[in-house]
Amino acid sequence: MIRDPETLEQLLDGVRRFVREELVPAEKEVDETDEIPPHIVQGLKDLGLCGISIPEAYGGLGLTTEEEVLVDIELCQTSPAFRSLIGTTIGIGSQGILLDGTEAQKQEFLPRLATGEILASFCLTEPESGSDAGSLRTSAVLDGDHYVVNGTKRYITNAPHAGIFTLMARTEASVAGAGGISAFIVDADSPGISFGKRDRKMGQKGAHTCDVIFDNVRVPASRIIGGADNTGNGFRTAMKVLDKGRIVIAAVCVGVAERILADALRYAMERRQFGQPIADFQLVQAMLADSKTELYAARCMVLDAARKRDAGENVVTEAAASKLFASEMCGRVADRAVQIFGGAGYVADSGIERFYRDVRLFRIYEGTTQIQQLVIARNMIRAARG
Repeated sequence: MIRDPETLEQLLDGVRRFVREELVPAEKEVDETDEIPPHIVQGLKDLGLCGISIPEAYGGLGLTTEEEVLVDIELCQTSPAFRSLIGTTIGIGSQGILLDGTEAQKQEFLPRLATGEILASFCLTEPESGSDAGSLRTSAVLDGDHYVVNGTKRYITNAPHAGIFTLMARTEASVAGAGGISAFIVDADSPGISFGKRDRKMGQKGAHTCDVIFDNVRVPASRIIGGADNTGNGFRTAMKVLDKGRIVIAAVCVGVAERILADALRYAMERRQFGQPIADFQLVQAMLADSKTELYAARCMVLDAARKRDAGENVVTEAAASKLFASEMCGRVADRAVQIFGGAGYVADSGIERFYRDVRLFRIYEGTTQIQQLVIARNMIRAARG
């Protein structure tokens, strides 16, 4: 249940106004320059958006999962690159500390993340380890009261701007698979950390990713999430973080799809062919109707999964199903929008071409569509077998 509807509505109104007045006018500039203007970055922080998932005790807004996805839906009625700037801090960059960190770790890092003083990144993917996260090779070898970290992480969102990394590294070389992996909090300016060049991506310009290289980086054993004695539990932490993250990414897909559909509907009502608006043609209406129906279904899935998580239920299946359906839905809505815009949708001036590029990533990151299918099916089989 929403804890304070009036306060939530005030927050949502502030987000809507910021999206309308600051973000939408900057979409084209960000896509062309691959940079988000500093005043927008500060505006996101001033709204308190870096702390929406962090409890009030640590300086955040302490939103429920349901409240958080409603904020994300509003924030993503624009280019998803804006939300991506704070997304890893809100989600996978900080949630491991919140869920499994010691009280000292929470006190040290969460207040600074909540204000946006520092941003967080999540270092899991590697050149030879993506969907198969349990095969990661980055090593952390104990040396006195420190671990020495070596390895390369790939496609790390916000890495060029991060103050800390939530790093997954193998602390037990003799343990195969996920069991030998630990989660660390690593200062981004630690000696031995370097960065690859920014990736040139298909879409989501302004959201920066790059390789992060760890070369004999010394990390205190006390920086293992959960404390020095909590080795080998990093994969478990990562999976808990990703469960919530998949619900949130599904909400992002819903928000972007709502914006795309609104633009397509407006264009269809304004564009005239054969003496009438193309919105009067039944085949165009069919595309609009299919998009609205799928969008409604995705929104319902996201809210249901969020409410179940808030109620303390296991939502591994629901999170995977929401992410799978919403990301695929968003791609179909964008494709139909290009079709409705026709030639105008294929050129950059309409903005639809940009959204078409932006949303393709949703079906890949934080677990591909195919990984979600495996998660859902395996959970079904496990439940049926008792």
